[in-house]
Amino acid sequence: MGLFTSFDINGSGLTAQRFRMDIISENIANANTTRDEDGDPYVRKVVTFAEKGEQTPFTKIFNKKLDQYSGKGVKVTTVREDTETQMNIVYDPSHPDADEDGYVTYPNVNIVTEMTNLIDAANAYQANATAFNASKQIAQMGLTMGK
Repeated sequence: MGLFTSFDINGSGLTAQRFRMDIISENIANANTTRDEDGDPYVRKVVTFAEKGEQTPFTKIFNKKLDQYSGKGVKVTTVREDTETQMNIVYDPSHPDADEDGYVTYPNVNIVTEMTNLIDAANAYQANATAFNASKQIAQMGLTMGK
């Protein structure tokens, strides 16, 4: 593994975790959104990561030959709506979005879960930043040794 490969890996991790934090922030911001532009309540979004590069049998063989040049890391594969978690149904007949029985459908966003995920993403971001800085320091030390 080359020096610049570690920069690529850490950089992709930084980008992916930053994107995850953006989606989590969107979830928190819309925790009480009972009506979007389509008239439906907001649905929580979830980010999924995967290893960079498709791994078909051909690309596995091809990448072994080009391993020194191919970047590794992580990528965002999907941002999907969380349809497994139940929406929050609250009785509030005075709410403008209440149905005929007086119930309002709130998003399936749990603030505690989102904050836990945000802390996790922030810690992963910080770990990638620390590893990036360590790689940078190693490169700088290597350059000063050549003097």
